[in-house]
Amino acid sequence: MGKIISIANQKGGVGKTTTAVNLAASLAIAESKTLLLDLDPQGNASSGVGYAADDGQLTIYHALLGLVQLREVIRQSPFAHLDIIPANPDLIGAEVELLHFDRREFVLADLIRPLRQQYEFIIIDCSPSLGLLTINSLVAADSILIPLQSEYYAMEGLGQLLHTVDRVRDSLNPRLAIEGIVLTMVDQRTTLAQQVEQEVRRHFGTLVYDAVIPRNVRLSESPSHGKPIALYDVSSKGAQAYFRLTEEFLQQQKDVQHVGSATRGSKAS
Repeated sequence: MGKIISIANQKGGVGKTTTAVNLAASLAIAESKTLLLDLDPQGNASSGVGYAADDGQLTIYHALLGLVQLREVIRQSPFAHLDIIPANPDLIGAEVELLHFDRREFVLADLIRPLRQQYEFIIIDCSPSLGLLTINSLVAADSILIPLQSEYYAMEGLGQLLHTVDRVRDSLNPRLAIEGIVLTMVDQRTTLAQQVEQEVRRHFGTLVYDAVIPRNVRLSESPSHGKPIALYDVSSKGAQAYFRLTEEFLQQQKDVQHVGSATRGSKAS
């Protein structure tokens, strides 16, 4: 059964969408069947894989409001193993329209559940807020992966996000786990970046990925060309960093499965 991961941070400009796009693309390159679900009205994850959802096209907005089936808004990406559910500014209206729904926090979870059999990973790019769309993502997800910009103010917002995760876990989705924290936009030439990395690793230990995403011009350019960094410049430092993150992510999944199998074997003996 596929795993659903929300890429979330209520602070904008921390590399959230960049991480969603490039983790999804790298998983596809590793031949893991992956769905990238754009849940941000800015639609940047959609355009980041070359799919511009213009007015009039079916998007996640139409599925959330029950106007079409979720499968009807799935589109192919340039990668063989990556599909995309696009978004555009229409999605802004969903924050208000969903308020009138019964089980409004569970709309996405109910829609996405059947797709678990179709994909190994479903990556959700959330909007930079803690509104109803992001809550829907956290309720639907098995885990949350948090991109954290390597600057002081980014750390201040992390506490609020973790508090929200706790509240969702307590009241709406008890299985929600923290997948990990990935440091983004790291300029290791600066003392501040080094201090932030040390502080985050001291507080969160093994939750922080060893792989860090550096500031990289080619990584910043790739969205304007509608390409993940793996297609835009595979030899760049940004591409190599996301490959390392993906390798570490996949190894963690194998480790968890191994522990689960060992536990089940122990109980059976």
